[in-house]
Amino acid sequence: MAKTAEQITRRTSGLAAAARPVITGASHALPAQRTSQADLWSDFFHEHYQGMPLARRIFENAGISTRSTAVDPRTEKSVAGWSTGQRMERYIEEAMPLGKRAVTGALKSAGLTPEDVGLLAVTSCTGYATPGVDLRLADELGMSSKVQRLFIGHMGCYAAIPSVGAVSDFVASRGRPAVLLCVELTSLHVQPPSADVEQVVAHALFADAAAAVVIEPNAGDGLEVVDVVAVTDHSAAGYMSWQITDLGFKMGLSPKVPDVLAQHVGGVIRDQLLKPHGLTPADIGGWAVHPGGKRILEVVSDHLRLPDEAMQTSYEVLDECGNCSSPTVLMVLERLPHTDRPVVAMAFGPGLTLYAALLRRA
Repeated sequence: MAKTAEQITRRTSGLAAAARPVITGASHALPAQRTSQADLWSDFFHEHYQGMPLARRIFENAGISTRSTAVDPRTEKSVAGWSTGQRMERYIEEAMPLGKRAVTGALKSAGLTPEDVGLLAVTSCTGYATPGVDLRLADELGMSSKVQRLFIGHMGCYAAIPSVGAVSDFVASRGRPAVLLCVELTSLHVQPPSADVEQVVAHALFADAAAAVVIEPNAGDGLEVVDVVAVTDHSAAGYMSWQITDLGFKMGLSPKVPDVLAQHVGGVIRDQLLKPHGLTPADIGGWAVHPGGKRILEVVSDHLRLPDEAMQTSYEVLDECGNCSSPTVLMVLERLPHTDRPVVAMAFGPGLTLYAALLRRA
């Protein structure tokens, strides 16, 4: 029997008001192996692509100076032939210490201990295991046996934003602190030599990292998560893909992606995210935009008519770290200059999907 409005009112009237979810801590961790883009090309990918002139230009024009990787293809040249099982074993071996450093740093910056955490959420699209990183990490860090855990998988580069939304909902409804960890090891998925330009672009862009944020209820200092919005262009679903194969995960990345984003970014940010809160792009004091590539950053800047300095932090992260998939937008957010004005975080990925979040100083 359906409940009446009066019954629903009686049932919910005793509930406490939702807490404000506030990001109070952030940290990231990179693998110890740092390599220049030029050395990656000359010492491995030049031979991998048999000196293919187009491949060389793609590497040189990626906007990246250095990258960090858990697996260095120059010293582990057989990685392209590893089975998916071998790659998943290595994933746990590398992801655990990287994730532990990121979460420990985020908790320290928030002034919390592992015992304070009510939810640990882990996001990744580059590796899977059961027991997973979430369970193993909760145990290693000494979190309560009653801590809730959530694993969010295979969403790709934009995953941090919906994950922030899901974790914020937990904090708002339960009134407990939570931690979100994004950890990606794209270097595990070097593919066999191919003339496929999409594979060249993926190998030229992607790197490894872990990033974590702490979200607390009603904190007096930090960035409150105000809103999260999304749009998916189903007609362009094939433009970005991440396929599980016998030789790891294979990325599809169409050069048409920036053109599709150009059709949607203005409407999503202006009309869906900002307008309901009485804001315009001119009111925003910080832009944490996922640096999927130079062209993507140019499209966002052009279609939102942003000043040149708005994308500076995103370009810096791209240059110093490469595209680290889901952790990257959190790394940009962590490095943004302090501002008392609202902040927008946005990222893009398979679907083709654009996610954005509105944050404001608590």
